[in-house]
Amino acid sequence: MTHTKEMNFDGLVGPTHHYAGLSFGNEASTRHRLMQANPRLAARQGLAKMKALADAGFAQGILPPHERPHLPSLRRMGFSGSDQEILARVAAAEPQLLSAVSSASAMWVANAATVSPSADSIDGRVHFTAANLHSKFHRAIEADTTSAILAAIFASPSHFRHHSPLIQNGLFSDEGAANHNRLGSFKKPGIQMFVYGKDMLGDATGPLRYPARQTLQASQAVARLHQLRPECSMFVQQNPAAIDLGVFHNDVISVSNEQVLFYHQQAFADTGAVREQLTRRLAALEQQFVPIEVPADRVSIADAVQTYLFNSQLLSKANGKMTIVVPEEVRGHRAVWETLNDLTADGSVIDQIQVFDLRESMRNGGGPACLRLRVQLTPDEYQAVNQRVIMTPARFDELNQWVDRHYRDRLCQQDLACPQLLNEVRTALDELTQLLGLGSIYDFQR
Repeated sequence: MTHTKEMNFDGLVGPTHHYAGLSFGNEASTRHRLMQANPRLAARQGLAKMKALADAGFAQGILPPHERPHLPSLRRMGFSGSDQEILARVAAAEPQLLSAVSSASAMWVANAATVSPSADSIDGRVHFTAANLHSKFHRAIEADTTSAILAAIFASPSHFRHHSPLIQNGLFSDEGAANHNRLGSFKKPGIQMFVYGKDMLGDATGPLRYPARQTLQASQAVARLHQLRPECSMFVQQNPAAIDLGVFHNDVISVSNEQVLFYHQQAFADTGAVREQLTRRLAALEQQFVPIEVPADRVSIADAVQTYLFNSQLLSKANGKMTIVVPEEVRGHRAVWETLNDLTADGSVIDQIQVFDLRESMRNGGGPACLRLRVQLTPDEYQAVNQRVIMTPARFDELNQWVDRHYRDRLCQQDLACPQLLNEVRTALDELTQLLGLGSIYDFQR
């Protein structure tokens, strides 16, 4: 890497990937509840996307799955005995709880953390705050392991600063980068746009049907921790009506890259004001803002949620244009596919569409953008990253072989109590940490 650029770190799907419908407000998750899952296929689909983007010249890294089922969480709830005895008791008495502590939701690493590049922070370091994911129990248990993983990958204190997750309280409910956009050049200070669902201390206006998972107070706290210059941060409210239609995170309704914001007309509570503020703030930094708005009369919010058009990746190419990465579901919807093709055909900065089959993830409500955490790095910062987590042809082959050795090709909720599954997961993860040079990041390894 010869200049500052964005690197995508994708979450590797875990061995306990299954469909439990745990995420109220995520309509795909609810719709596919109790279907049979294929963890091996899910992991292979994610790896195929990482490899294809790395082959195309985009910097690509890997974030490992978490230990699941998470026995330490069950022990903290008063369950005792051997691991096998605890699994049996929870499966018999509270199968939904066992499903929650077995969820492979950590694969959606857009929720892992909020990341601010060194160009925007007063101390000139890249800042990481692991999300507390307070609004969903099965995700709230991820924060400590996420922090350990990020610290193992971005270990240099002179380049990287790690912050503890925010307090586990509804006032500071934080869902990470899924509600965070950074606009502007990778080489200069830019604008970090934090999108919140509700101001918990101000106007009570918010969604009525589904919960607002990101609070204004959480976004403001992260900005303070990251030492962002006031001119580099702004806070905007997501459209409450969109949340009630299934837009549980901002990354379901908009995506940014450098100077571009690709968004739905009804994405924000006041979309016009957001557009005007971004234009003015980027101009003050001597940069241009390029809004690409998709009108509601061409793509409804329901269509956007069904296809995950905006849960896409925008990637900068060497020629100054951008590739948009979308799931197969976009191509399968005629109106959405025509809209996207019209966009790329009229001289737009987005001139290439790349489609991936991510069906195993999509059925649980996670598209291309959910699967990746964006980290902007200077050349020196890139060299300070644990190089063993960077996707290469050799690493791709090793990880596919690892998946084939350890992952099942079918998994249902009733399989989670199987003592052998726990042994399979721990054996797999112990081997993975050695392959990726991560050290002892899991509870069972300590």
